Amino acid sequence: VDEGKNKMAVINAVRNKIIHRVFACVRKNQKYEENYKGQLA
Repeated sequence: VDEGKNKMAVINAVRNKIIHRVFACVRKNQKYEENYKGQLA
């Protein structure tokens, strides 16, 4: 919002990020790890 974006656009971006993380955990059947470090190829 500080960058001049619409408030609803910011809320939708955050909501989308949360949904992607939730569905990734469901798909992988594992709990959310806040400090997760993925493997780099």
